[in-house]
Amino acid sequence: MTDESTAPPPYRWRWLILVVMLVAEIMDLLDASIVNVAGPDLEKSLGAGSVGLQWVIGGYALTLGAGLILGGRLGDRFGRRRMFLIGLASFTAASLLCALAPNIGLLILFRLLQGTAGAMLLPQGLGLLRENFSGAELTKVFGIFGPVLGLGGIVGPVLGGGLIQGDFFGLGWRLVFLVNLPIGIAALIIAAKAVPKKAGNPAVVVDMLGAALVALSCALLVLPLNQGQEDGWPLWTWLCMAASVVGFALFALRQRRTASRGIAPLVTPALLRKPAFTVGLGGIALFFGGLVGSQLVLTLFLQIGQRYSAGQAGLGNLPLAVGTAIGGAVSGAVLADRIGRAVLQIGPLVQLGGAALLWFELDGVGQPGSFSIWDIAPGVAVSGIGAGMVIAALFSFILAAVDDDEIGSASGVLSAVQSIGGSIGVAVFGSVFFARVKTGEFVTGFQHALIAQACLLVAFVAITFLLPKKGRPEGEAEGGIEGGPGAADPEGLEESGAASASAVRP
Repeated sequence: MTDESTAPPPYRWRWLILVVMLVAEIMDLLDASIVNVAGPDLEKSLGAGSVGLQWVIGGYALTLGAGLILGGRLGDRFGRRRMFLIGLASFTAASLLCALAPNIGLLILFRLLQGTAGAMLLPQGLGLLRENFSGAELTKVFGIFGPVLGLGGIVGPVLGGGLIQGDFFGLGWRLVFLVNLPIGIAALIIAAKAVPKKAGNPAVVVDMLGAALVALSCALLVLPLNQGQEDGWPLWTWLCMAASVVGFALFALRQRRTASRGIAPLVTPALLRKPAFTVGLGGIALFFGGLVGSQLVLTLFLQIGQRYSAGQAGLGNLPLAVGTAIGGAVSGAVLADRIGRAVLQIGPLVQLGGAALLWFELDGVGQPGSFSIWDIAPGVAVSGIGAGMVIAALFSFILAAVDDDEIGSASGVLSAVQSIGGSIGVAVFGSVFFARVKTGEFVTGFQHALIAQACLLVAFVAITFLLPKKGRPEGEAEGGIEGGPGAADPEGLEESGAASASAVRP
């Protein structure tokens, strides 16, 4: 055992590593939500229709989620510093390409590339922090992450709305992407200086075929959901969705065969044999699909239905953000430990109450010009409180069904499903809303979206009864802090590389 007096001193630039990790996470959070308020401007500038807008918003989450697990394995193989720098440089470059896009087709392509770069960038964060912090400092590091990332999720629509409405230098919506350039370049310079060089493990075999199956299956699922409403749900849309199910099944089979040959798979096969975990994956997709989709519909309703400016629509999201923060604080500080799994059932019921209140508030909405955000703020805020209660606790209850040495792989899979679920939510809720927008029925479109959300919440509540009654202690759910599994066996997390410190993202 090494005496503390002879232990090497802490790495000199370790706190700068924390800074660049936070910057990378915040850039991801901003780009996941900042574009929500750009719809009307994209329509005017590039002629983006409803399907194009859904792809601009949901395409980023799609490629991010589809690539997260692969990005973690690439970090194991080639070194986390190298993959972090490549991912950060690529993300910044893709942001510039998005800002320069001359038409909606190229903007969608560049958003897909931006999500792919994010998938290479984000999974490296946890491993880099664990390599350079330990003990009480590591606990403090993860204590900083939560509030900062929560703020990033709130700021996205507000910042996006302010940039678009300000129309600085006549750049309009392009500024929501250009804002990444100075941030990304500064973070890249600091990271190149501060993050120490550490070689990867050449013995790690990256399952590229498995990664391709995941990406293809995700695309086959989201493509028809985005395009189906516009095309009248032809046969090919149903065939694509059926093929996606086959693709995911082939991926699971591939992981088992890879593990049987003694090669580390992208996903630990034992996870897929745990009913509580596989059910939890469905719960993650249902919950975040409904949450992200309903937030998009709120913004579209304000901008398209009530003719709010981008800045006003961004501020219109504040009741939801404040409610989510309140719900998360109550759940994390009081309810989750005292009532256990029941918090995951109370939260959706509160959301359903907020949706019902919002429904009746929408019945009283008049013509554009007479509407105020205060007309619907109570219902939106109550919905946010319920969502915050679930967000604060959901991952820990799912991870409670996972063995200690599987937490890294499990966290990466949950984060990926969360992003993909959000992409599906954008496609489904966008289609539901725009189906009524064609006839000018904005309130009805919003109410139909509330019905869709209610259905997802009811299904989510049913799933929660199959989850463990108690969640993992705080810290273990985030990767083994404070003596959790990562402390006892760092390889449980280090080898997966896919677990992000921001596993639960608003």
